[in-house]
Amino acid sequence: MNFRNYHVPYPIEERYSKRVAYFSMEFAIHQPLKIYSGGLGFLAGSHLRSAFELRQNLVGVGILWKYGYYDQVRNQDQSLGVNWMEKIYSYLEDTDIKYQILIHEAPIWVKAYYLPPTVFNSAPLFLLSTDLPENDYVSQTISHRLYDGNVATKLAQFILLGVGGAKLMDELNFNPDKYHLNEAHGVSAAFYLLNKFKSIETLREHLVFTTHTPEEAGNEKHDIYLCHKMSYFCGLSLDETRKLTGLHDDQFNHSLVALRLAKIANGVSRLHGEVSRKMWSNYTNICPILSITNAQNWKYWADKQLYNYKEEGNDTGFDDRKKYLKKRAFEIVADQTGKIFNPNVLTIVWARRFAGYKRADLITRDTEKFIKLTSHTDYPVQIIWAGKPYPLDYPAISDFNHLVHLSKGYKNIAVLIGYELGLSKRLKQSADIWLNNPRVPREASGTSGMTAAMNGAVNFSTDDGWIPEFINHGNNGFVVPQADYENMHVQEQDQYDLDQIYKILEGEILPLYYEDHDTWRQIVKNGMRDVRFQFDSNRMADEYYEKLYGY
Repeated sequence: MNFRNYHVPYPIEERYSKRVAYFSMEFAIHQPLKIYSGGLGFLAGSHLRSAFELRQNLVGVGILWKYGYYDQVRNQDQSLGVNWMEKIYSYLEDTDIKYQILIHEAPIWVKAYYLPPTVFNSAPLFLLSTDLPENDYVSQTISHRLYDGNVATKLAQFILLGVGGAKLMDELNFNPDKYHLNEAHGVSAAFYLLNKFKSIETLREHLVFTTHTPEEAGNEKHDIYLCHKMSYFCGLSLDETRKLTGLHDDQFNHSLVALRLAKIANGVSRLHGEVSRKMWSNYTNICPILSITNAQNWKYWADKQLYNYKEEGNDTGFDDRKKYLKKRAFEIVADQTGKIFNPNVLTIVWARRFAGYKRADLITRDTEKFIKLTSHTDYPVQIIWAGKPYPLDYPAISDFNHLVHLSKGYKNIAVLIGYELGLSKRLKQSADIWLNNPRVPREASGTSGMTAAMNGAVNFSTDDGWIPEFINHGNNGFVVPQADYENMHVQEQDQYDLDQIYKILEGEILPLYYEDHDTWRQIVKNGMRDVRFQFDSNRMADEYYEKLYGY
């Protein structure tokens, strides 16, 4: 295949004919391609799958992480271990495209690999690597670990994605109509494109941005002098950079710059769009921020047999299928923890990235209530936790290890490792309740509950992210009623949410599951129905073309 005059290798649907390059630090397309850490990657992977299904003229641009994010293993006492293992992907094609970009005022060689659409049924994906014999060892490490803990390496990764990705589009002669930055990691592309277009107005016409961070402190900032030293600004002096970006202090705020240089941006839920507009309203020259709610690819995630039984009205088949899915997932629980779970018992699953605001351990914080919940004989429960903390996020690792040690005292509690696409799907199939309790309003969207609903799990969540657009309490899920969170300190908010979670669990969920299973089944089905179209990423991918690329 000749990559020097590249075209998407399938017929393009006319309304999706605009050429789009979609930049993301991570893509979770399928379990065998381990170049993702969590929600951002799951979202990007579903986006590429839907772009393929809809026949959109879109290519993904990412990085080929030699060691992935990390492999989650256990230490001798079952606590979290971090392992770095080289990944080999024989199904990626070598494009034979090799070029140089400037990082830290030195030329670095970049090689492009290609994931053809036919391998995993996704839009074409180009992955960049610096792990080449032409580069010195330090330069090779740029593409070794996703979200490297070293600040200079991380900035180099941002340059590789942004500048390297934009330059690749020139090497391919793809000429995108839109460069879509999925999060601000690739905003260095804007400086490369400014050199190319020679005009800020032309740059804006081509640049769109998706923000995933609902609080200002969460947006990445780096020392502007370090950025300059790293060649982040593609030859612009610091004075020229400040004039272009409107930055006056010594911090380079990647998201703020993206919002100033893009033509339009979007938040990833209706609520997040509102929060973002309010959050950035104190700043000048911000582009319009609209909302396009995240979604997940139904075709990839949903259990089709469960949906078939639902459509047929075959309740026996439906119940049997859900029990089978639970039993199959419980084999993993038994294998990892030596605990035999019962498919007839209500199973609560909390599984996603471990981060402080997501409060993995929230329901364990009231010891008395937790013991009562886990030892109830009339309404028994089983609880599973899983997820990967960032390897340098020591409080999150401590939360994970606390739950591991806690679980040793219970036969009906398990903490699993290896939370990647494969385990994620199994756990969603095992869940009766998909528990999600971030501090409101810190979850921009959250998408794990969407794929849980596609596998017959009922969402039980605090009212954040996508949840206000989905849950009708008691009809298709359960939601903690919002309080006046803005005027609560963190401890008050945590206590309120904790009390409400137990109140709803004990007063509504458990009695329904065990005493009125017909109503319970209907709630499961309602969730499956409501998530099917509104939160399928085909809807999302269509909205991006209509609202963001057509703006």
